[in-house]
Amino acid sequence: MEFKLKAEFIELDNMLKVLELVAGGSQAKQQIQAGLVKVNGAVESRIRRKLHSGDCVEFGGQKVELRGHDT
Repeated sequence: MEFKLKAEFIELDNMLKVLELVAGGSQAKQQIQAGLVKVNGAVESRIRRKLHSGDCVEFGGQKVELRGHDT
């Protein structure tokens, strides 16, 4: 799946919410802290991790490729 950025970056928890991969902010936080989210192949524990164009997020069997708003 592709996610097109509307700005320079999006925070990890917000991206999970926008794509409706989680029910809300508290669930996003729990999933990230439980080590269930990977960014660029590595487990990510920072809830507010800034994601940029080219980053890849894996969660719940989904793989999300981030693209810049001008690409």
